[in-house]
Order: sequence, then structure tokens, then C-alpha cells
Amino acid sequence: MKVKIMVLLFTTLFFAGCNSKDINPLLDKWETPFETPPFNSIIEEHYLPAFYETIKLQNAEIDAIVNNTNTPTFENTIVAIDNSGELLKRVSRVFGAMNGAMNSDKIQEISKEIYPKLSEHFDNINMNPALFTKIKVLYEKKAKLNLTKEQSILLDNYYKDFIRGGANLNKEDKAKLGKINIELSTLSIQFGENSLKETNKFELVIENKDDLVGLPESVIANAAETATSKGKNGKWIFTISKPSLIPFLQYSEKRDLREKIYTAYFMSGNNSNELDNKNLLVKMANLRLEKAKLLGYDSHANFVLDEQMAKNPSNVYMLLEKVWTPAINRAKEESVEMQKLITNEGNSFKLASWDWWYYSEKVKKEKYNLDENELRPYFEVNNVIKGVFGLATTLFGITFEERNDIQKYHPDVKVFEVKEADGKHIGILYTDYFPRDSKRSGAWMDEFRRQYKKDGKMVTPLIYNVGNFSKPTGDMPALISLDETLTLFHEFGHALHGLLSNCTYESVAATETPRDFVEFPSQIMENWALQPEVLKTYAKNYETGEIIPLELINKIKKSSKFNQGFATTEYLAASFLDMDWHTITEPITIDAITFETNSMNKIGLIHEIKPRYRSTYFNHIFSGGYSSGYYSYIWSEVLDADAFAAFKESGNIFNPELAKKYREFILSSGGTDDAMELYKKFRGLEPGIEPLLERRGLN
Repeated sequence: MKVKIMVLLFTTLFFAGCNSKDINPLLDKWETPFETPPFNSIIEEHYLPAFYETIKLQNAEIDAIVNNTNTPTFENTIVAIDNSGELLKRVSRVFGAMNGAMNSDKIQEISKEIYPKLSEHFDNINMNPALFTKIKVLYEKKAKLNLTKEQSILLDNYYKDFIRGGANLNKEDKAKLGKINIELSTLSIQFGENSLKETNKFELVIENKDDLVGLPESVIANAAETATSKGKNGKWIFTISKPSLIPFLQYSEKRDLREKIYTAYFMSGNNSNELDNKNLLVKMANLRLEKAKLLGYDSHANFVLDEQMAKNPSNVYMLLEKVWTPAINRAKEESVEMQKLITNEGNSFKLASWDWWYYSEKVKKEKYNLDENELRPYFEVNNVIKGVFGLATTLFGITFEERNDIQKYHPDVKVFEVKEADGKHIGILYTDYFPRDSKRSGAWMDEFRRQYKKDGKMVTPLIYNVGNFSKPTGDMPALISLDETLTLFHEFGHALHGLLSNCTYESVAATETPRDFVEFPSQIMENWALQPEVLKTYAKNYETGEIIPLELINKIKKSSKFNQGFATTEYLAASFLDMDWHTITEPITIDAITFETNSMNKIGLIHEIKPRYRSTYFNHIFSGGYSSGYYSYIWSEVLDADAFAAFKESGNIFNPELAKKYREFILSSGGTDDAMELYKKFRGLEPGIEPLLERRGLN
């Protein structure tokens, strides 16, 4: 929920009685370039006081809206709410960024204290009867208000959000809902903390160099550097963070060690210790059900999907099942290929989940004469960044200039000013791409400030991309994998969605779209990443500067559908798992692992493949915002495959007319119209599933 205040008045009053040394930089005016966060001045002790002050400030603003005796208007009610909470949003966004990328014991303590308070605070707003009455008055006479499309959607959103937030419940049920929300907030924080600690806890320490057989030199160098940083000179340490885990599984010839590290990964959160997540997640699933029923829905999935493009669980399951059958059949064929290779090598063991990366890499080399290590020298991270920036310049005319005068929260971070072709400022982009113990796993985009317009003036966005890619070691730069390259392009697509937003109201700007639409602008970027015309702009050998040879490009193209049975199956399995947790209509009484096993048996997942995320470390749905929404990636992929097909069909993958329409209707429009209507304005018709199946080689 969003709310506004008299920031200038508050700041004057609050700081009038403070000495300059007492000023909290999170509350003070930011005298920095483009009002970027003054990270050099912010310390962890600033967060709690800032949260409590800005909560008070927001409450004062809400009171002002409620106590306004004038007839409710769109401006004095809806716009006032949308513009409110300016400082609270600022504090929350900076803290949220640090919680994900610069976590610490102190940050975790603050999270445990403040997130339940924030949950209670927003519940008090959502359940404020006088505030809802004003919104309802406007909603019921909407036809007479002469609103723009964006204004109409904003009013609809607030009306529905308040109802979904409990505005129509009786006093007893409001209290019950508030208690559930606080408990869910607490459990979600604990789940995420446990996952981070489990990831950091495991170390595969190798002391004998013979145990490194098969591993590329760059992977060995990374492991040596990790060991040195942990005070274990002369040894090698591998962890279950993806940049360390995946190369080990791909190349290590030591099957027992592959099993050891992979088992640590898929048992994360399931070790019956103080970091165990099994009971937490069952409790969360049951509480989400209870909340959904309080609000009049059959299940949590029904509650969530009511606001998405999918609309209901049946439509989600229908899409997943359409793709599942060809995917699992292809995965079975792939497993047979690998089992043959195992047998031909004179081994008698059955292919297991910890073998898949190793033997699929061997099969790929055998079938396509393509070794991932041949590619890495061409994907130096700075060149990849230049490549994705260059693509954005080609498509949209925008440019990126590194700024060294803008404060950063960590030395690994780089900051860029984004401009139009004519030099007009668009926004700021922060990039933070290398793993560290304080950073949660995965890759994501978010904002320190979202784009909107205030008093007719553009408020420009401050966007950040975070990743966990292979890092530089010694004299060797960061050589990332092909998969990491695609992830970088993906997250940059989200960044463009935030940067190129051109909306009036913050609540419908940028990535404030249905969740099953928001992955479309990110995933479409992956299509361009592997086009020969684009590869030649950034895939350059880090030592010689040689552009990637056409021969390698052709190998990449030929192998693009390789292992898609596995990739699609492990993703879909996680999507089914998410939906099964959240379509329950009665509380779960069995343990989490039994529930998961039943879910996977129901779809016929083969034993050689685990779901991409098992329940006990499925942060997307138990610690992030993707509950009943992990399917969104495949739903959005239908859109992105169909959209990119439009560029290909035009005969020019950089078609300027299509790029202009894509920017106008997709990147700049946020949630100012129905998502499918926006897509049709760009494409001219609704998407079909055929381009997706064709791209994955599943047709």
C-alpha cells in the first residue's frame, strides 16, 4: 500500500531540535547526484529509527486524508494515497536492497523487528473504514469522474486492494487477518534467513589436488581464492552457491564428490537442525489458506491469481500440462542417451540427479563438439555488459555512462547514468554481479526509486541489478558461463522495464504489472543475446580481443535445443510444486517432504531429475513474492517467444518500428492498461504457444 505526507514540513520540524551529528541520512534530504542513496553515511543503526519515524509520518498523512471534510475527489483521495509514504518507501527500498545483497546479523535482527511492524502498519491502512469509504464513494461513481485510462485503473486497483486487504471484514475477522499477516511476515523472514545460512554453512573442502580432476583452471582458481578468503590457504573450497556448484557438477570426474555437494544442495533446509524449514513452510501454506478463506477464496492460489493474467489455477495447470508432456518425454530420451554413455564407459551405476550436469556436458561435446569451457573466454563480464548496453542503444537509442561520483554500497557495484539519444537523463542503473556471503543466492532487479510524475514533473528511477556470477580471480577477469550471460541479459530486461517507464502514478508504473506479465520484458532479452548479430558485438576473447568465431556461433545455435527436456522439466516440476502447495483447500497435516513426494509422483517426475527448487529452499514462494506465481516464467515465455517471432518475421531483429512499439506499449506503460491489451497493441494479436515449443525443441 502507498501513502503520502507533508515531507518538507515534517523534515523541518523533526530536524529543528536535532544537532547535525544526530541527523539520520535516511530521513535527511539527499544532496547527491540525482538524489541517489548516500551509502557512505548510512549505517545499520539508522534503519530502525528511520522506519519508526516514517511510519508515524505516513500515519499523519493518512489521518489528513481521512479527516479532510471536502467531498472525496480523485486528487484528494486516490492521488493523495498514491503519493504518500514517500520517505517510508525510500527507507524500505534501501533496507530491502541491503537485506538481499549486504545481509548481516544486525540486518536480520532489524528484519525480525520491523517487518511484522510494517505488516501491522499496512493492515491498519487497508482496514481503515473511513479511508475505504472515501475510496468506495469514488469507485461507485467512477463513470462520472471523467478519468483517463491510467486513473481509472489506479482507482480500480485501490478499491480491489483494500477489499483484498480486509476492508470488508468484520472487526473480529480483521483482527484475525492482521494476526495472520504478522505471522506470515515473521515466518517468511525466518525461511529466508535459514536458506542463506544453509548456503553459507556448507563447504566442500578439497586438500588433495587429484580430487580436482576434470575441473577447468578458472573453476579451480575460484575455489582456491574462496579457500584463501576463509583462511584455508593451499586448499580448495566449493560451495552450494550456483557459480561454484554448477561448474563442479559439470566437470568433476569424482562422482562421490559430485554426490556429496549436490546432496548438500538438495537437502538444504531439510537437515532437522536449527535451520530446518519443513515445519515453517507447512505452517505458511496453512496460514495462506486460512487468509484466503477469510477473504472469500477457495485457496491461496485462487486469491493470488484473481489479479494475474492467468485468473485461476485451472488455467495455470492447463498451460503447465501442455508443456509437461513433451518436456518429460524429451527428458526421458536425454536420460537414455546419458545412460548409454555411462555404460559405454564401462560403468554399471544408474544415472542419478548429481550425474546429470556431468553427462549432459559429455553428450553435448560428443554431439555438437561444444565444450562450455570453449565459450567462457568469450564471455568476460564487462564485455557482456557492453553488449547488452549496445543492444539497448540499437533498439531504443539510449546510452549508458559509468559514474564514479555516485556512492555505492559495496566495491563490486558499478553505477551508470542512462540517457536518451539526445542526452536527456533517464535514470541510474546499479550493477552488483559477484557472490559474497552477505548476498542471497539468485539474480534480481529492484529499485531505490520508481519512476512517476509529481506535480507534472518526471521523477526519474534508480534501478539495480544483482547477480551471483563467476567472479574474477587473480589476474583473470570474470569469465561467466553462457547460462550466466543469459541471466545477465534477463535481469537487464527487468532493468529496462524500470528505467523506461513513463507513467504518472507510482502504483502502476514500471514493473507494477501482473506477475505473469512482468517476466516477459526480461525473458525477451535472452532471445537477442544469442543472435549472431548480437554475439559479435560482445563475445570477444578476453586475451586476444578476437570476436567469437562463426564456427562457435553455429555450434551454440545447433545445441540451443539440447538438454531442453531437463531444463523444462526441472522448471515445470517446481511450478507444479508451487501450485500444489497453494491450491490446498484444507490444512495440510502431513510433513513437507511427504507432500512434495506426492506432488512429484502425481506428475511422474523421473528420479534422475529434482525440481529446480525443492520446498525447503524454494525462496521464490516462501521468502519472496512468487507464491502461486512460479509458473509466471513459462506464461511470460509464451509472450516473449511470440514477441521475438514478430522481430524475426519482419526480417530485422532490430526492426526500429517494432522496437518503438515495444518500448511504448510494453516498457513504458507499466500497469496502465490490461496486460493482454498492451500486448495486442504491440503485436496486433494474442500470442500462440507454438513459438515457445519450437524454441525449446518440444514440438
